[in-house]
Amino acid sequence: MSETKTVFAAYSANTHLFGGNGPYVEEMYENYLANPGSVPDNWREYFDALQHVPAVDGSNAKDVPHLPVINAFADRAKQGGTRVVMASADAEMGRKRTAVQQLIAAYRNVGQRWADLDPLKRTERPNIPELEPSFYGFTDADQETVFDTSNTFFGKDRMSLRELLNAPKPVAPRWSWPAKTLKWAASALPFSS
Repeated sequence: MSETKTVFAAYSANTHLFGGNGPYVEEMYENYLANPGSVPDNWREYFDALQHVPAVDGSNAKDVPHLPVINAFADRAKQGGTRVVMASADAEMGRKRTAVQQLIAAYRNVGQRWADLDPLKRTERPNIPELEPSFYGFTDADQETVFDTSNTFFGKDRMSLRELLNAPKPVAPRWSWPAKTLKWAASALPFSS
C-alpha cells in the first residue's frame, strides 16, 4: 500500500506540467528564459532548479529562449530560399542501393509464388515482375556493380548484382520420385485430364 502512495505522490507532485497545462508551462518557461524576474517566485524556483540539470550532451550549457530560434526557422521558410542540391552520381548509386534492397525484399515476400512446385509441369509458373531486375531499373551494365548485402543470409557482406541474382533461391523440396512414376500416379487420379 505504501508503494501505491509513493507512486501517487510522485504523479501528483508534477501533474501540473502535463496535459492541458503544457502550453501554459512552456510559455512560463519561455518567459523565464527571456527574463527570470518575469515569472512568479514559485515558478522561478522550479525553473532555477532545472538550470542545474546537465544538458542532454552532458555539458553544463544553459538553456536559451526557444522562441527566437523558432521564429528564425519560420522566417527562413517564408523566404523560400531553400533549395535541394543533389549530386547525380551519388543519387543514382543511392537509388540502385535502395533498388537492390527492394529486390531482396521482393524475393522474401513473393518469391514462394515463383517456386517450382509443379514437377509434372502441368501449369506455367507465374510471371512476377517484382522479381525481375529490370523492374527496378537495372540493366546489363549493372551486373558487376557491388552492393552491401550484410543484412541478408548470403554469408557475404558485399556481392555484385550478378552474384545476388545467381544466389540460390528458396525453392520447394525436389521430388525424389522419377518423373515417369509421377506421370503414372497423376494419370491414375480421377480428376486428371
